[in-house]
Amino acid sequence: MIEMMYAASGSEPAGGVAGWATGLMEELGAPGAGLAIALENLFPPLPSEVILPLAGFTAAQGRMSLAAALVWTTLGSVAGALALYGIGALIGRDRIRALVARLPLVKLADLDRTEAWFARHGGKAVFFGRMIPIFRSLISVPAGVERMRMAAFLLYTTLGSLLWNTTFVLAGYGLGDNWRTVEEYVGVYSKAVVALVALVALVFLAVRIVKSRKAAGEQRFVQERRPGAHRAETREFERDRIF
Repeated sequence: MIEMMYAASGSEPAGGVAGWATGLMEELGAPGAGLAIALENLFPPLPSEVILPLAGFTAAQGRMSLAAALVWTTLGSVAGALALYGIGALIGRDRIRALVARLPLVKLADLDRTEAWFARHGGKAVFFGRMIPIFRSLISVPAGVERMRMAAFLLYTTLGSLLWNTTFVLAGYGLGDNWRTVEEYVGVYSKAVVALVALVALVFLAVRIVKSRKAAGEQRFVQERRPGAHRAETREFERDRIF
């Protein structure tokens, strides 16, 4: 079976995600690869850069057809995205706004700008988001919150997923026993994305903290000046009365 095939080729998965995905493909064939990708969408820590090249390698060994690997992994991506879209729709816009209103350093105006941006670029966000680690899963949630048209969501999700999946399935198919090389390169890409997101978040927080402190300082300054200004006005009033 597949485990024996890997052992013979010297590239047997040693467990973990690869071993788990191997078990699914052993039991279910190409639909098992699709199920693994659907779960990867729901649980982003599961890496598609392991599952997809492994599916391609399995197809190269003749255990499933290449077309079946591409079709089923894309169906799995769409199924997982639909589940997250449903979660976003259930949460709803009102709950999101209520949550944002309670968050420190985040304003409803930020959410309004985000919603306006998504209304203009939601299709591109879903399409390109399918090719960015972490975001490829999470982008479905705001699409659900904003109730993006289902036809458009399915179209952009399918196209983006097909492009991403085809790239990595074909890489695993072509690399054969060296399919794990894909994981190494995509791992660098994923870390770069996470680092960039963390940097942007830190800059946002730093700017907000500085603005918040500046606003608080200006408010204190105004409050401290008010008693003196009031006393000055009182003295002028008394002087007018005398003269």
